[in-house]
Amino acid sequence: MDKNKCISIIRSAVQNGSHPGPPDDGLFQPTSVIALFVFNKEIELLFVQKADVKGYPWANQMAFPGGHKDKKDLSTKDTALRELTEEMGINRENVEVLGSLGHFQTINSKDIEAWIGIWNQKDVIKHDTSEISKVFQIPLKYLIDLHKKKEFHRQTPNVMHLTYPYEDVEIWGVTGKILYHLIEVLLKNG
Repeated sequence: MDKNKCISIIRSAVQNGSHPGPPDDGLFQPTSVIALFVFNKEIELLFVQKADVKGYPWANQMAFPGGHKDKKDLSTKDTALRELTEEMGINRENVEVLGSLGHFQTINSKDIEAWIGIWNQKDVIKHDTSEISKVFQIPLKYLIDLHKKKEFHRQTPNVMHLTYPYEDVEIWGVTGKILYHLIEVLLKNG
């Protein structure tokens, strides 16, 4: 399947899918992430492994690039693109944002709005080593096959079982919930 057809399928799935809405105002701190699709030999998703910083609640965890909404950010979409530049050196001009996957809350009172984008790879990734220890480009097919193998499709697994191992890391927690939702939307609407 060619790249443009894949992008069209992803866009349609994201824009036509049913996504979790925001929580009531004032209950959670607004944050956002962006799940970036990368087109190489295979379609891949970009993940980061957070740095091993003492006292940092997300130390060593797998995540999509993103962070807290600043006062200067006009929206959580703006936050996701700003954080992408700060954390990864990827300029917003080189990302086509396809839409929002909805809102996901953490146990630390954060409301994460997850955005979906396509990166044209005109930048060289230069990740901020004070925040990120490693960058992963994980094949989407691998993640979908694992999702099906673990029998996650069309059922919502307990968060403790919602894990996606890859090489020597594991995607879990709220990132696992976002990835689960993305895969379900793609399988249902793609």
